Amino acid sequence: MSLTPLARILIIIGLTLAALGGLLLLAQRLGLSWGNLPGDIRVEGENYTCIFALGTSILLSILLTLGLNLLLRILKH
Repeated sequence: MSLTPLARILIIIGLTLAALGGLLLLAQRLGLSWGNLPGDIRVEGENYTCIFALGTSILLSILLTLGLNLLLRILKH
């Protein structure tokens, strides 16, 4: 039983997580925080705050779709 495919998958997952961490650090330095992007709805009252992160959800969906498509293309070859 060869462990090469498992090793490749773990390396790809590790690189993906490192890239995601780098993007989060970059976003923080640029002043972008989750829940405060354009398109996010914030409702504040005296005793509560409710955030509908629509813009954040759309951005996250696009990034995950691109990442998973790239991962699947790499694994097919």
